[in-house]
Amino acid sequence: MAVASSRRAAPKAASACRLKARAAGAHCRVVQRLKKRSEFLAARKGRRLNGPLFFIEALERPDDAPARYGLTVTRKVGNAVERNRIHRRLREAIRVHSGADMVPGFDYVIVARRDLLAAPFKRIGAELSARFRKVARGDAGGRSGQKARPPGT
Repeated sequence: MAVASSRRAAPKAASACRLKARAAGAHCRVVQRLKKRSEFLAARKGRRLNGPLFFIEALERPDDAPARYGLTVTRKVGNAVERNRIHRRLREAIRVHSGADMVPGFDYVIVARRDLLAAPFKRIGAELSARFRKVARGDAGGRSGQKARPPGT
């Protein structure tokens, strides 16, 4: 008897999660991933929200499609094992804690900092939710933390 691969089992698990959420009356928001380099570069033109564990670049799209997110962990943060651990922690925090706080029609790029490795998991989820709610309220200004350049430089 063959065992189903985890790739085939994943969509069933996700749909089961949605069914349970609907049955309980909870709202289960669909969140998609950014996959192309051009999508990541486009998000750089949006708002920037700084935090102690990561910063988020949020770009409003003209459509009302589900929110999309991408993760960036640079080589400055650590070796491949540490970077992959950060990726896994962020993906799980979005899935468990803060995916519902993402606003439809926005692209989010989350750029991790090294402090995220040692941070408690609940804090990661709380920080993500706080940043996503800030985007929803419209509090996020332009590219905060950067001085305006005089024209022509």
